[in-house]
Amino acid sequence: MYNFLIVIIFLVCALLVLLVLVQNSKGGGLASSFSSSNQVMGVRRTTDFLEKATWILAIALVVLAISSTAFLPRKGELQKSGIDQQIQQVQDPTQVPNFPQAVRDSTKK
Repeated sequence: MYNFLIVIIFLVCALLVLLVLVQNSKGGGLASSFSSSNQVMGVRRTTDFLEKATWILAIALVVLAISSTAFLPRKGELQKSGIDQQIQQVQDPTQVPNFPQAVRDSTKK
């Protein structure tokens, strides 16, 4: 389910980028290319459609991002991170090292 949500998030992001690039901040963009009198949607209706679609995709992106955290793959509830395991395995630097008996005997001679 997590992978499915990630794919949907990427699709929504791509569509959102395309919609934002089509828009023009000064009222141009996609609406300005339809200058003929027999168009189906007027300039204002095209701008409204692009704005509504942008808002819908932005809200969908936020909802999908938040809901994907519920499906994050977890290895285990009680499993510690790798850093915690390394901290637990570190030897005490103030501890006197234990040398094998043969080494101790050879140093005394």
